[in-house]
Amino acid sequence: MKNNHHHWAVPLSGVLLMGAGLSAIAAPDQATYFDSTNRVTLSMRFGLNIQAKFSGIGTAAGSGHYFDGYVLTDSTGNYLGYTSYWGANGPSQYNQPGQPANTFSFHNPVNSSAGSSADNSPYLGLELTYDRQLGVKEDWHHLRYGVEGAVNYMNISVDNHSSYGTAVSTTPYTYGGVPGVLPSSWPYQGAYNGNPNDPTLGVPALPTTTTPGGNLQVQDDFNANLWGGRLGPYVELPFGKQEQFTLALSSGLALGLVDASESWNEALTLPGGGAPIRISGSGNNFDVLWGWYVSGTANYQLNKQWGLAAGVQFQDLGTYTHNFSGRTAQLDLSQSVFFQFGVSYSF
Repeated sequence: MKNNHHHWAVPLSGVLLMGAGLSAIAAPDQATYFDSTNRVTLSMRFGLNIQAKFSGIGTAAGSGHYFDGYVLTDSTGNYLGYTSYWGANGPSQYNQPGQPANTFSFHNPVNSSAGSSADNSPYLGLELTYDRQLGVKEDWHHLRYGVEGAVNYMNISVDNHSSYGTAVSTTPYTYGGVPGVLPSSWPYQGAYNGNPNDPTLGVPALPTTTTPGGNLQVQDDFNANLWGGRLGPYVELPFGKQEQFTLALSSGLALGLVDASESWNEALTLPGGGAPIRISGSGNNFDVLWGWYVSGTANYQLNKQWGLAAGVQFQDLGTYTHNFSGRTAQLDLSQSVFFQFGVSYSF
């Protein structure tokens, strides 16, 4: 009886490949994105503790300016005690004999140094972050370290509405020039280089009187586009069997570009009522701020490329200050807190 024996020849390389395949099926990945050195994160950004402050309320834009006109020095240097460089809102400011005689009166609230503040947070913005891993400390639980850079944008809009009870000052100026000649139209606005026949006012002013019982209504609309950037080192510690969860800390320099605009309106009601006297102003400004930040971020990897991120950031860019036609607006960015939620991509 003949025994037939069949011999199968299997190359050593095939055995090795088969073993590697079985090992890959049996053992899960030890790190979800351990080999990734780059990560980009796009986050929604919520800003808190950002306050706008307004000062110069009720100042009517400076000395010689009033809620209902102005009295300034003309091109002659107020020759012989008269100026043609003046203006008034209407004929009701002209006093008939005995009030005192032949004067124009101008009004201001007494609390000219009044100020107010407002915080309309949270403010919504976006941030794009790039993390570049530079190395890994294997003996420190796979601690990763690298450099983090980010650019961000946030719109900060503050609307402030305030009301003040105030006394009202009345400052009369003697009417001069050609007797009986008053401005032909209202409101009247005299020029710095006035015509010799223009109505004039006698200066300096007569003694000012103060009357309680006025009311000052204030409205400020402040809007700023804040473009930012930050750069600094980071460290990141992974957790879990597959290292899907990480905690990261970073700190460094911060930059802010502030493109701001302000418009304001004030209405002064005189004691005894009547139509309020109104003034307004507006302006624009651009400024650059420097500071620092510190940030903490938690990341969770959904797979090798995509993940979720959430974090909190403290940032100090100092205080932005600018004068808009007599109103001083300050934006306090020295203790800003930002909460971030986003999606990350690793490669």
